[in-house]
Amino acid sequence: MKGVELKKLIQELKLYNKTPDIDISKKRITTPDINRPALQLTGYLEHFENERVQIIGYVEYTYLLHLGREKKIEAFERFVSSQIPCVIFSTMTEPDEDMLELAMKYEVPILVTEQTTSTFMAEIIRWLNVQLAPCISIHGVLVDVYGEGVLIMGESGIGKSEAALELIKRGHRLVSDDVVEIRRVSDVTLVGSAPDITRHFIELRGIGIIDVKTLFGVESVKNTQSIDLVIKLEEWNKDREYDRLGMEEEYTEFLGNRIVCHSLPIRPGRNLAVIVESAAVNHRQKKMGYNAAQELYRRVQENMAKKRSEEDED
Repeated sequence: MKGVELKKLIQELKLYNKTPDIDISKKRITTPDINRPALQLTGYLEHFENERVQIIGYVEYTYLLHLGREKKIEAFERFVSSQIPCVIFSTMTEPDEDMLELAMKYEVPILVTEQTTSTFMAEIIRWLNVQLAPCISIHGVLVDVYGEGVLIMGESGIGKSEAALELIKRGHRLVSDDVVEIRRVSDVTLVGSAPDITRHFIELRGIGIIDVKTLFGVESVKNTQSIDLVIKLEEWNKDREYDRLGMEEEYTEFLGNRIVCHSLPIRPGRNLAVIVESAAVNHRQKKMGYNAAQELYRRVQENMAKKRSEEDED
């Protein structure tokens, strides 16, 4: 079954479970959208998106209290009996005994957060969007280099993990080795992470598995990272023409999003870590508006124009 475990949501967002006797092991959240039940508490349940997480803020809470006990019970029972996944009370509004009894009756978990409603809504939507984003797994290594997420790809044994290890020794951070899970969190952003089972591990042929976090410390690893640049390692082919100026960007596509991609030919003696560092810094420069290739082209054009002008004067 797809979705996010409710137990994980409670842990990650630090929620207080007011109904611990309800079995939440099989409850899952299947949509990143949330709902504040304003009209639903008044009895209007048409077009009610009951699969969403329901958030009761201060306004909804005080409305229920002002109804009087009988009408409050009627309104809240009508609400929790509609097969909703859970109810979260924000701004430390506390559900009363009547609400808890109805929640237990219909097995709807009641959760509480200390955060204000608007702050919590922003956080839970952001978190659910990441967790429920379309996801694929690809073969590669993801490293945080100067804040840029660099995805290193290539055939097995070409040197991806060795390049990542050298980058880690130079102060950069490993996100994932061998398998990278890519999530499309927006139309412009891809986020990469490691599968739980291989997180913080690197496989080095001839040595075996090493634990990067244990060997190099917690500052050498990172759980998630946006993917900003792809570097494809490939065997040097003397018959192939490689881009030497970088005037035009090449792209690769994941889940419908385009990412800048560089093909890097491998030959003995090339320092991959230094090249990856340079590519990351150059990519950041381009995002800030400076393109070294275009600057060189401008200088060449100015120099040629200057020579033509001097020839015309002669």
